[in-house]
Amino acid sequence: MPFVGLGLHVLIALFFAVHAMRHGKQIYWLIILFSFPLLGSIVYFVVEYLPASRMQRTAGKVANAAIGFLDPEREYRAAADAYDLAPTAQNKLRLAKAALDRGQAADAVGHYRDALKGPFASDPELQFGLASALIAEGGPASAREAQQALQSLRAVRDDYRKDEVAVLNARALAAEGRTPEAREAFEAALNSYNTVEIRARFIAWLAQQGDTAGAQRQWSELQQAARHWNSHARDVNREWMRLAAEAVRA
Repeated sequence: MPFVGLGLHVLIALFFAVHAMRHGKQIYWLIILFSFPLLGSIVYFVVEYLPASRMQRTAGKVANAAIGFLDPEREYRAAADAYDLAPTAQNKLRLAKAALDRGQAADAVGHYRDALKGPFASDPELQFGLASALIAEGGPASAREAQQALQSLRAVRDDYRKDEVAVLNARALAAEGRTPEAREAFEAALNSYNTVEIRARFIAWLAQQGDTAGAQRQWSELQQAARHWNSHARDVNREWMRLAAEAVRA
């Protein structure tokens, strides 16, 4: 039986080697495939074969997740290099997003502020990003500035990502300590858009306020809705379900 397994590894590696030659891949793939048949085949399948197949979109997500896991600094380095090479507003936006994803909210705030200077002062994507970074930075002063950014955004594009703007507004009010207004904003956002993110963040906020009954009630409604989700919806909302579950358990 071990010989059968070994033969299968080699056959799979041979299949991918033929694919590599037919599609003009680099010669190092042949070295990898025949030096490490099993591991090489897995890597080739994820990096080269799947992206070229009909499942390109899904494969791209898998590959990006794998790269992000192996090298979480990759996007930030790439964004920084791109900005050094061409300090455009678009590259500054990319750098700001990468900094925020990296957990460097203060750096992201600085990048967004720089990008908003000049002709892009009213750009809704930049205003939205600045508000997000300011809320991540924390503190009443940052929350007030986030409110100003959201007001500027609404003045230019009232229809821009309305559900996400609504929850950012509620979070900014909460960070300022304006508890009654924050509750009203969360409830209004939930009534208008009823997204999983809004309900999950509302649950987390209610739990922080000590409103255990309110948080549990919202959590029960979210669980009831989740029973009807398909696998894609469960994957998309996994982060928000985790946030809500941790809040009610705390």
